[in-house]
Amino acid sequence: MKRSPLFDRLSALSDPIRTRLLLVLERHELTVSELRAVLQLPQSTVSRHLKVLASAGWVAAREDGTSNRYRLDPKGLDGAARRLWAPVRDEAATLPAARRDAERVKGVLAERHTRSQAFFATSAAQWDRLRAELFGTRTELFALAGLLDPTHTVADLGCGTGQLAEVMAPFVKGVIAVDESSAMLKAARARLASQGNVDLREGSIEALPIEDGALDIAVLSLVLHFVAEPAAALGEVRRTLRPKGARLLIVDMLPHDREEYRQTMGHVWLGFDAAQLNRWSDDAGFASMRHHPLPSASQGKGPTLFAAVLTT
Repeated sequence: MKRSPLFDRLSALSDPIRTRLLLVLERHELTVSELRAVLQLPQSTVSRHLKVLASAGWVAAREDGTSNRYRLDPKGLDGAARRLWAPVRDEAATLPAARRDAERVKGVLAERHTRSQAFFATSAAQWDRLRAELFGTRTELFALAGLLDPTHTVADLGCGTGQLAEVMAPFVKGVIAVDESSAMLKAARARLASQGNVDLREGSIEALPIEDGALDIAVLSLVLHFVAEPAAALGEVRRTLRPKGARLLIVDMLPHDREEYRQTMGHVWLGFDAAQLNRWSDDAGFASMRHHPLPSASQGKGPTLFAAVLTT
């Protein structure tokens, strides 16, 4: 006859040490070493009781580097287990040992916080370098795409190989990626093959293959300096944006004197100033514009960039 899981759970609760462990793990996710410090027991004893609790379905473990972190998640228990745990918890919480455990938990958490603070105290001067080594430069900026509205349709205009479209696609309803270079679109198609909500289209900024008012957001990232007539291009982008509340984000270079960029990279414009952009924005029918220079990257060798947000 098959043994009911209920009896295993009852058996797991029969030991006072295991109920103390559950009381602590209901509120905190802790390692074996931390639980040893809280319960003042040998590590082998803690590990043995955790194994029983895990087998009975009371706790779950999460790998964290070389350690496992344990937690009791009441919401993850079925109704019978929650009903069983409630009276046991209420009774066990009144025991002196449980109250001492709760006090020692505070010390363990404080020590964890102190270790973090010690790291930052010794690493503050090197933090930017360390973060770049671990995660790359400006990686955190990609996460800002999570602030996009999931109902929006956005356009990556002059998408190149599709890097920006790839970042935005998981967070929006759809991305229309436009470029006039068939070679760039081929590379973008390979990069974006797994993104089912990206529509790649061949076309120029001055004659976008996008319907009137189809977009909530458009992005021109390091594109405008290649355009012969930026004022006309902004008017064309304005046509594709919905009439009210849509936005165009322009990322480009402030005015500079790198004349060689015309020959080496085909730049038509050597950057743009805010007054110039503001005039073009007004002429294109945008309601407002915000303009901010961007911080220079320490490894960057090019001109200073700016971000301008034009709103319909």
